[in-house]
Amino acid sequence: MIRTLQPGQRCEVWIASITGERELVFATEDILLEAPNWTLNGEALVLNGDGKLWTFDLAGRTISQVPLTGIPDLNNDHVLDPDGEHIFLSANDGHIYGAALRGGQATRVTKDDGFFHFLHGVSADGQELAYVGIEAGDFTQPGRLMTVPASGGASTPISVDGHCDGPEYSPDGEWLYFNTEAFTSQPGHAQLARVRSAGGSNPEQLLVSHTVDWFPHLSPNGRLASYIRFPSGTEGHPADLPVDVVVVSTDDWAAPLHTWPVFGGQGTLNVNSWSPDSARLAYVAYPIANSTPAKD
Repeated sequence: MIRTLQPGQRCEVWIASITGERELVFATEDILLEAPNWTLNGEALVLNGDGKLWTFDLAGRTISQVPLTGIPDLNNDHVLDPDGEHIFLSANDGHIYGAALRGGQATRVTKDDGFFHFLHGVSADGQELAYVGIEAGDFTQPGRLMTVPASGGASTPISVDGHCDGPEYSPDGEWLYFNTEAFTSQPGHAQLARVRSAGGSNPEQLLVSHTVDWFPHLSPNGRLASYIRFPSGTEGHPADLPVDVVVVSTDDWAAPLHTWPVFGGQGTLNVNSWSPDSARLAYVAYPIANSTPAKD
């Protein structure tokens, strides 16, 4: 389950501005990095790669491994605790863990309840996590929206029809934003939605589109959102496709403010990568020699 670069492929970490500019801040042919978060102090990005956790210092443009213990190899679902000092992580054993961002011993959060747990959101007070549950780790089964206390305990399902992924809390904690196939009978046609975090059961569709839309991430001020747009007909969120990173106003999801075509998909924008000041976001591209990014 650990992804690696293909021959002739490289990993590029980009930072894009809400004014439309973007900058390549790191590139490597040695490791496939995924899913950047932005630290609360604005000084670093947090990514996973090779089953490990890494921090990328923005001033020095250097990358270093976070020395975690007591946790299996990581997948690409991790979110920072709002306290700025801890992080929650999904691992390849199907469980969610918590740890200090500086490293050290990790602690398992989720129980052996018959599900694989894929973390995506943490509430603003750091007390609750939102995740996708896959029964028995059988990926032919639909993903279900679930919440669990960050300190551990019983999980709570949120009823939404169809496969769901990427649940993330709004800054005010009132909503979970996610993507779902609840609005279509077409296989894989994920669309963006939200549902009340306190046991809502009637999801609102945020955008009607012919593309396959995944992983909505709200900026800390709640005024903007980013998501990744896959080509029509895509099933799941696979790697190595021409995709778009899109930024919209949360007042009008149908009118993109900026669109950045990249060659990527899985790993590009799986977690919230907004800067603390809501002015920039990070994403990852995986160009292969002769690959062509999506067009605007």
